[in-house]
Amino acid sequence: MTKESTIQGWLDHVHEDISAAEDLWKTGHWLYVAFLCHQALEKVLKAYYVATKEDDPPYTHSHGKLLDICGLTDQLSPEHLRFIDFMVPMYIKARYPEQKVAAARSLTKDICQHILETTKQLTLWIEQRLQDNRLSMSSESTSE
Repeated sequence: MTKESTIQGWLDHVHEDISAAEDLWKTGHWLYVAFLCHQALEKVLKAYYVATKEDDPPYTHSHGKLLDICGLTDQLSPEHLRFIDFMVPMYIKARYPEQKVAAARSLTKDICQHILETTKQLTLWIEQRLQDNRLSMSSESTSE
């Protein structure tokens, strides 16, 4: 597998997760909207990691850790950093039965709409930086 195909694979999963989250939002499955948005953010960060590093992305579900090692944390607004902090536990809460009930009660249609829209904004923002990185790498290789 080439680096480019690995990146594209991550991005394909990002778009699938967001599409599925949109469908689940329409049917009121709030917990799974949040879970899939968490996954989309994690995967776009891993795509960025693959594009900018020489090794495989770490086995972590922590957006904060991924943002830090990708060098993106300082570029995010305080609002987006708060959103990232809010999203981190959505992975755990959606996976463990004892936490599902409490998490599901805390998520509403409006909250999940905000989660979905902010996830789309952040994934687009990261994808744009990824594209910028790919273009700069491409221009560097053609100028050598």
